[in-house]
Formats: sequence, C-alpha cells, structure tokens
Amino acid sequence: MHTRDLLAVGEVARRSGFAPSALRYYDSLGLISSTRTTGDQRRYERGVLRRLAFIRAARNVGLTLDEIAEALATLPQGRTPTKSDWNRLSRGWKDRINEQIQALETLRDDLDSCIGCGCLSLRTCTFSNPNDDVASHGSGARYLPRRLRAADAASSG
Repeated sequence: MHTRDLLAVGEVARRSGFAPSALRYYDSLGLISSTRTTGDQRRYERGVLRRLAFIRAARNVGLTLDEIAEALATLPQGRTPTKSDWNRLSRGWKDRINEQIQALETLRDDLDSCIGCGCLSLRTCTFSNPNDDVASHGSGARYLPRRLRAADAASSG
C-alpha cells in the first residue's frame, strides 16, 4: 500500500475514529481533501490519516478549527507530511498544554468545597453569580480559568 492509495469514506472513518459527517465537514473546510469517483463517491489518499491524527491531537490541545486550518496551510502540497513537519507545527503546544494543566489544577483546587453542582456554601462559592454581575464581562463561564474557557470555545468552532 502507498500513501496515494485511495480509501473510501467508511474506511477512513473506521481507521481515524472520525464520523463520516466529520470527514465531509473537514473536507468542506479544506482541512483534508478528497477526490470523487465516477459514481460521485469520495475517496481519500491514505496520507489523510496523518492529517486527521494531527487534527485530533490539535483539538485535544484546544486549537480551534481556524488555528488548525492555518497550521495545515503551511504544509507542503503534494506529499504526505513528515515527522519534522508535525514537530514544527506542534512546537508551541507544550506551553498551551501546561496552561491547560494549570487551569485544571486551579479548577480542581477551587472545587474542594463543592459537592457535584451543589455548593456547601453559596456565600463562599467562587462560581456563584446570583445577581448576574459577571454578564458584563462577556459570554460563557467567566469564572472558569481562561484556558478552560478557550477550550470550550474551541470545541464549538
């Protein structure tokens, strides 16, 4: 098998773990590309599996689809990306992952006095916002650490 061998959508979905609808969506965004058979069925080169692995890793780090598209646009056309290509693209992820770890540790430490979603004391709860005072600071869960809010925004886009 070669990187230029063509795979059907179902095979790419099975091998990558992405739903066929996600593959079509990523194809429409230009994150991956396909060709069409005479019967108008999508076919992907085997090398698309590396791009999809990169997309999965990038999403897990918290990159938005726009950031992923920008990163993938720097890859050379006409060849499968190499390990050095991926290393170059993921170089900045270490700081981002460390920020996420710190944000999760902060969240964990702040939840010590909570039981599930019910607080032991609303007077001391750091997430309580009874008068909606935080609404003027923007949408979303404003009390969460910034990195965790960014990850939430990334999952919707």
